[in-house]
Amino acid sequence: MKKTKKKTKKTANNKVVKIKTGFDSKNLVHSNKLKVLMVVTILIFFLLVSRIGFIQFVQGNFLKEKAYQQQTINQIISPKRGNIYDATGKALAIGAQVDTITINPTKIVKSNETDTKDYKEKVAKGLSEIFELNYEETLEKVNSDSQVETIIKKVEQEKVEQLKQWMEENKISVGINIDEDTKRYYPYSNVASGVIGFCGSDNQGLSGIEAKWESVLTGTPGKIVSSKGSNQQEIPNAEETYISAENGSDLTLTIDLNIQSIVEKYLKQAVDENNCKRGGNVIAMNPKTGDILAMASYPDYDLNSPYTPNAKLAETYEALSTEEKSESLFKMWTNKSVGETYEPGSTFKVITASVALEENITTTDKAGDFYCKGYEEVADRKISCWASNPHGLQTLRRSLCNSCNPAFMQLGQRIGTPTLYKYYDAFGLFNTTNSGLYGEQNSIFFEQDKVRSVELATMSFGQRINVTPLQMITAISCVANDGILMKPRIVKEITNTDTKTVSEVPISEVRQVISKQTSEQVKSMMESVVTDGSGRHAAVSGYSIGGKTGTSEPPVGREEEGYVASYVAISPIEDTQIVLLVTLYDPKGSNGHQGGQVVGPVVSQMLSEILPYLGVPSDQDASNNTNANNLIVVPDIRNKTVAEAEKILKNAGFNTKVYVEGDPNTILVEDQTPKPGNSLIKGSIIVLYGQGSSISTSVSVPDLRNMNASEAIQTIKSKNLNINLEGSGVVTSQDYAKDEQVQEGTIIKVTLKQTLTQTQ
Repeated sequence: MKKTKKKTKKTANNKVVKIKTGFDSKNLVHSNKLKVLMVVTILIFFLLVSRIGFIQFVQGNFLKEKAYQQQTINQIISPKRGNIYDATGKALAIGAQVDTITINPTKIVKSNETDTKDYKEKVAKGLSEIFELNYEETLEKVNSDSQVETIIKKVEQEKVEQLKQWMEENKISVGINIDEDTKRYYPYSNVASGVIGFCGSDNQGLSGIEAKWESVLTGTPGKIVSSKGSNQQEIPNAEETYISAENGSDLTLTIDLNIQSIVEKYLKQAVDENNCKRGGNVIAMNPKTGDILAMASYPDYDLNSPYTPNAKLAETYEALSTEEKSESLFKMWTNKSVGETYEPGSTFKVITASVALEENITTTDKAGDFYCKGYEEVADRKISCWASNPHGLQTLRRSLCNSCNPAFMQLGQRIGTPTLYKYYDAFGLFNTTNSGLYGEQNSIFFEQDKVRSVELATMSFGQRINVTPLQMITAISCVANDGILMKPRIVKEITNTDTKTVSEVPISEVRQVISKQTSEQVKSMMESVVTDGSGRHAAVSGYSIGGKTGTSEPPVGREEEGYVASYVAISPIEDTQIVLLVTLYDPKGSNGHQGGQVVGPVVSQMLSEILPYLGVPSDQDASNNTNANNLIVVPDIRNKTVAEAEKILKNAGFNTKVYVEGDPNTILVEDQTPKPGNSLIKGSIIVLYGQGSSISTSVSVPDLRNMNASEAIQTIKSKNLNINLEGSGVVTSQDYAKDEQVQEGTIIKVTLKQTLTQTQ
């Protein structure tokens, strides 16, 4: 039994099989492969998260903007550029209605590719023929993937009508857009060209006021935002966002077109008659406010075609290189009043004399104070007087009348460089005037520590220093304005064309430079220059004129520039209303090159028209102008066009101020102040209101009591009011009280009576 069991067990052990080959099954994953798979999966997940993070945080804003661009249509609304007006309301720069033609290339399509190709070619051909454009360039725009392409800007109405007719004939209603636009237009072409400047094809200011005041004139564009689908077509009835444009503001300049026209007329005449090789320049300023009443350079240019050479430049333009042509055009556009400096010559003696009197170094009429022997010995040289005969012993007044160089060299030596430089700085001669004019340059003086005896001598009579004409007239205006320096002002008002609010650019007093007493003394000497000195050619019958001549020779090494002849004038001597500076560059005419002979007569011509226009009374008693025979009846000009009404009133002898919104050639006058039938003196103002204009400016009535007729007339006119005088003597009563608010153009009735002092 025991054997059998043992045998059986052995047999069972023999049935066990040992596996020596690897186990292979499709239902299980080897552990090494599983590890690799997990690593790869984690890596892919990490890369995916990193990419998402990069897109979200690094490229997020960029992709958001791109998606916005792909899903929206932005149509820009161009703002209207502000107009520029003169001080009397006449438009100097306006926007003329034109159109811009654009296309939406993605909308110029047909049902299949072949028809679309033919259609696009047809559109390109039509546009290129109507607007005289290059066909290949136009076709490239039509085939563009852009949402909008500009075909042409500033299209006149005639071409627009031709396009509309072509579109109608070819049954094209989408894809071609006609957008309203404006083109800058200058009604007076060449007038004040150097001051106003011009715009480029995109209505951006490139020169003058147009460039300097670009941010005020240009406004802010608006836009219409709508949605488009994946096919890049606008989604019908989708919500639109409209952001309105902020139109540019209007500018009212201090320039008076009437005075501007007067000075330009005589400046051109003077440049031509005296054969001035480098042209001429003129500035008229109100010394009380710093307002620039007129500013002109000649030769000028046409603002409506600024890239066309003027007559002077055209003589040599074609022979110039491309670079020289560009330089010559820039020079043609330059406003000499601020863009170029010059040696002021003897007009600068007014400044030297003012310093000497203010510092009590001399008096106006001290006998034998200066001696001229025909020259002055300075260091190692003799500096000559301009006159061939020595002036001998002189007072300061006589020295100014004679424009004697040795006398002023002696005076400069007495004053000394530190004191002179202190006053030059106070007169504003070391800094630009910050007038708001484009391209203003600064003066050129010696550094104070480098001024030696020769430099002190020459600058005492205005040579070997350089200033701009504006710096010079600003300093002279300070002398004429009781010694108070005013900041020059070219922009008077800024009008928001959307809200109609008007912001005045404030009159700015800089500082008191010399005393009123010194001012009166210098003005008295300047009057003597005209009545009994080298400036007699500037005299105007019936008016008190003060003046100073100037002649500066060209710097050594630049003799080709020639002499500069100039004249500065003030009027009237009491209560000065205007300062005039006329400069002629390199005169070659028969009158020579001396400022008194060449420029003096020009100043006389200008002032003989400007002073009556300003209402400055002549020596004849101003009250005589109120006699019944000299009164003008105000006509009824209501229901006439604004332009026609202005013409009628000016022919009758009135001045006008106009409030009109739109084209003065089509809008009718709705109201006027004063009313028809009133009798007024010549030069009175009539205020006109165009249809739809709600502007009615009120002014404060001044206190006229104790004024004579001349003073009362002048004061009333400065407020844009009118006056009716009764009697003679001084004003004792007025029908509107002091500071009462009345409408512009209102007639103020005053009574004048002789006082006891006057009747004795």
